[in-house]
Amino acid sequence: MRIQRSTSRSGVSRSAGLLAAAAGLVAVAAFGVPSANAASGATYSADQLQRVSDAVQRADVGGTAWHVDEKSGRVVVTVDSTVSGAEKAKIQKQAGDEAGAIRFERAKGVFTPLLSAGDAIYGGGYRCSLGFNVVSGSTYYFLTAGHCGDVANTWYANSSQSTLIGATVGSSFPGNDYALVRYDNTSLSHPGGYSAANAYVGESVKRTGSTSGTHSGKVTALDVTVHYSGGGTVRGMIQTNVCAEPGDSGGPLYDGTKALGITSGGSGDCSAGGTTFYQPVTEALGKYNVNLY
Repeated sequence: MRIQRSTSRSGVSRSAGLLAAAAGLVAVAAFGVPSANAASGATYSADQLQRVSDAVQRADVGGTAWHVDEKSGRVVVTVDSTVSGAEKAKIQKQAGDEAGAIRFERAKGVFTPLLSAGDAIYGGGYRCSLGFNVVSGSTYYFLTAGHCGDVANTWYANSSQSTLIGATVGSSFPGNDYALVRYDNTSLSHPGGYSAANAYVGESVKRTGSTSGTHSGKVTALDVTVHYSGGGTVRGMIQTNVCAEPGDSGGPLYDGTKALGITSGGSGDCSAGGTTFYQPVTEALGKYNVNLY
């Protein structure tokens, strides 16, 4: 996992009620690299595709992201710049006779969790971003990335860590990538205005982070499994072509007032573009029994 130590930052645009954080994304430009078997034109059942997806996971190659593409009838495996030809062959070998169902795509850069957009939050010497404000009863919280929650028990609104926000009360990473932080400082405002929704492929979306501000793009895949380089596998992710940079982790993915996801990781930057992955917000809401407002 690549994380960014906290550094002071001036001139970062604020998104009302959202603290954002991100870790480093390396520039990404995906392009298809089909295997020889994939060119056969063979068709595969849903059960076969699921077996192939499971085989990709068993291969345990870092720097990969994959999902079942029902439209093409293939398991799309996106590999970052660290994945070698031998490792691609390892994935195909694990799939055995059904390796023809795999379609490889290559992304420049390295898939990593983004730790360090909305408003920045600081804790444990790191910088992250607030995703969405939520409430349970009369207690207010916010959602951020789980790999952020794992590194800090207490969060602050400034880099000198003198303005308290509150405590991390729940965190999940790997597997998932969400965390819940309680507002313990009653002097801080925490506006809402979002409602939870599920993303769909082709949806136009925006992402806000403390490093790179607000950028837009489209949802390119759902239910994606990502095995980050350096360790940590997350499942059920939203994949997009929106750029992000170090320090944007935990920030919000949204479509208008629809809250969709929490920034997890990816590769690329906002000069060359990138690929990013998001924890669906609905899963985090259900886990912690909290609501947007």
